[in-house]
Amino acid sequence: MRDLLDGLEQGKWLSDADPVKRARNQMKTPMPKRFYAEVSVAPVEGGYAIHLDGKPVRTPAKAMIVLPTEAAAQLVADEFAAQGEFIDLRAMPGLRLVNTAIDGVASEADAVAEDILRFSSSDLLCYRADAPQGLVERQSQAWDPVLDWARAALGARFILTEGVMHVEQPREAITAISLHLLRKKEPLRLAALHLMTSLTGSALLALAVEEGAIDADEAWSAAHVDEDWNIAQWGEDAEASARRAARKRDMMAAAALITAISG
Repeated sequence: MRDLLDGLEQGKWLSDADPVKRARNQMKTPMPKRFYAEVSVAPVEGGYAIHLDGKPVRTPAKAMIVLPTEAAAQLVADEFAAQGEFIDLRAMPGLRLVNTAIDGVASEADAVAEDILRFSSSDLLCYRADAPQGLVERQSQAWDPVLDWARAALGARFILTEGVMHVEQPREAITAISLHLLRKKEPLRLAALHLMTSLTGSALLALAVEEGAIDADEAWSAAHVDEDWNIAQWGEDAEASARRAARKRDMMAAAALITAISG
């Protein structure tokens, strides 16, 4: 299932789930030349399509891309319009996410939801540092409000632990998340939720973004409290910085898609 969801990277020019490795691969593989002049959004049966010179865009599996709202279709259309002489799929996270939703998630919704649920059983926000005090305080400031939201809004009370040893979460908490996910079976929404969960290591952060409890930038910062602490102490290398920037771009695209399909 994880291989299927890393299918954000399905397609001829999407060769690896890791954005830095993908960039290296794509440097070796010539990017396709832009073959269209005009990009437009057109109403069709079931929603809105993206047209390139009047022809509908299709997924790698040849399904026509039809999105439920004009705003969602415009997100993808804008990515096509922003391309220069060559089509750089690294710069088209919305298109990649839509392709994954249509070609993969639509037929595997239960498995995708189950994968998100597995993240919640060992959620990042539940594993706390015992020192130094500055890091402990930053984790608490960034993570406690999301856990409070999960308890109040979803009825999911999670147990915290220090260190990395697995802690069994209450069955009631996991059941509450499972019931919440049952209402999130739209392929586009589920694909975006799964991507945000994978990128942050936290189903709770992804669900909080999807529900509007926090914004995507807040969630991204919360997911990187530990990393930012280490950077402050030791600095950051260029490759790690590039990897993080590419992953954040995917995170923002997922959040933007959720907003667009929510109307």
